[in-house]
Amino acid sequence: MFNKLKNYTNGSVYPFHMPGHKRNSELLDGSLPYSLDITEVNGFDYLHDAKGIISEVQHKAEKLYNCDNSFMLVNGSTCGILAGIRAITSYGDKILVARNCHKSVYNAIELNGLTPIYILPEYDNEFNIYTVINPRDVEKALIQNKDIKAVVITSPTYEGFVSEIKEIASVSHKFNVPLFVDEAHGAHFGLSKYFPQESISLGADIAVLGLHKTLPALTQCALLNVKSKLINICELKEQLSVFETSSPSYILMSSMDKCFDLLLKEKNKLFENYYNNLIKFYNDVKNLKHLKVFLKKDEFFDFGKIIISTSNTDISGTELSEILRKKYNIELEMAYDCYCIAMTSICDKEIGFKMLSDALIKTDEGLTSSKNCAISKKDLIIPEKKYTSSQTRNIKGETVSLDDSRGRISLEYIFAYPPGIPLIVPGEIISDEVINEIKSLKKFHIDLKTSKIPVNEGIYVTSFLL
Repeated sequence: MFNKLKNYTNGSVYPFHMPGHKRNSELLDGSLPYSLDITEVNGFDYLHDAKGIISEVQHKAEKLYNCDNSFMLVNGSTCGILAGIRAITSYGDKILVARNCHKSVYNAIELNGLTPIYILPEYDNEFNIYTVINPRDVEKALIQNKDIKAVVITSPTYEGFVSEIKEIASVSHKFNVPLFVDEAHGAHFGLSKYFPQESISLGADIAVLGLHKTLPALTQCALLNVKSKLINICELKEQLSVFETSSPSYILMSSMDKCFDLLLKEKNKLFENYYNNLIKFYNDVKNLKHLKVFLKKDEFFDFGKIIISTSNTDISGTELSEILRKKYNIELEMAYDCYCIAMTSICDKEIGFKMLSDALIKTDEGLTSSKNCAISKKDLIIPEKKYTSSQTRNIKGETVSLDDSRGRISLEYIFAYPPGIPLIVPGEIISDEVINEIKSLKKFHIDLKTSKIPVNEGIYVTSFLL
């Protein structure tokens, strides 16, 4: 695709079509790839009914991930989640959802008028992190709710924890229910013996992969992979055409094409080098006295996600992130109350891992032991639900301070971003536990977002009384 784009733009065809920049790189100083940015002109296929060059690129993805169908997404993983969930459910259905799913799953629930039944992930007390979904919890929920139409979980989690997909898929299929896996952070799975298998190979029916998160592809590049008789492909295509743009970026799609070509040719060499860099990093930081770096080398953890715990130090995760940014020129993926995450990939250089290990060692030397984490979580908070999120859509509430919202019904989502997992969902009652959790996160300077009112110094919630 990339070569075809270059040949086309170097040719003599004049563009009396979109986009409006008309590939005029001279006028636009040439700093962005305007010359390669075209629309779906003759010879360049159609994303929503691919039969030519786009189809060829998707076949490369099918080969890489051993799936029956792979759809390129230029609206990110969110687009695949919205389309996928709508394709496997009908309006008003009941759906089994891991409470630690991304906000886009909750948006799909609201848009489709679904009734969610939540299951909780397990919890690691040492690192204060939510981990995996237990297959037994899935089975129990399906037994208690015979009318559930789909199971949706996140694996790997933002922190890299991988659920037992094979077991969960087996349980779901026993009830003839499709399993949708938000595998946005696992696009590199299944490409190397050093990392977990991809969920499709373990029995998941449909999975979304964020290529740009862990592989060399531009931001917004993602895939929706399918391997199942439970998925209606025609319906899925129709829903993709609803949620995905009809003007796909050829720059993004050619980025995916180059990514697939690189992996098909050199993945073994690239992942071998990546593995060696990771092993050296973990060896370099294994003797830290105060900070702790999580390591679990098995099929249920992505050790390319570097989790740095500050639980036993005198600083928070956000403070550590600030130190690394200002003192060592290192920008982490996210910082939370008691830990930080450094995301890595096959494109990281040895010098980058050395910068991080040296910075952690030097920072650790200046810390003291202290029980920093004041938040003692045992379960994710699942507030009492009075309405589904879609039922609250047209209710007019009022905006009140957080303290005054106690006992009221939320009309908005409140979530820490990243990772974008809601603390409260529209239709749920705002309890003391929710209020205390929000206050605790603000204390640690966690970036909180809402769907209606910006969270600044004061926290306000749009809600209504019963």
